[in-house]
Amino acid sequence: MKKISMLTIMGILVVGTANADEGKMHPAPQGGFVDGTVETIVSVQQVKDMRDETPVVVVGQILQRAGGDDEEFLFQDATGSIIVEIDDEDWRGQNVKPTDTVKLRGEVDRGLFKKQIDVDFVEIIPVVAQ
Repeated sequence: MKKISMLTIMGILVVGTANADEGKMHPAPQGGFVDGTVETIVSVQQVKDMRDETPVVVVGQILQRAGGDDEEFLFQDATGSIIVEIDDEDWRGQNVKPTDTVKLRGEVDRGLFKKQIDVDFVEIIPVVAQ
């Protein structure tokens, strides 16, 4: 009987510990294998002609906040500008200035009265000294 009671208590502790861990923030992955596939960078002008949920990669500058939403920003490249939506976790702790060149990975978010990019990943492109 003692063994059954002890196993029951151990089971409760294990399940309780697993459930307590669910609410904790876990660090983002630090990197991994890159297979050498070349990603295709598209322009803002091209994005404006793409279908909803099309995956895209764009390079340019985030100029300013857009509207009253804390997650919407004005992004610009050489061909034009578009609104991008960037969730807090997608910044990955980076502070981006309007003078920084960034690569944004995400998907086209096309609605009845809007076209923007829903960003999944922000990467600051380092300036290469010449």
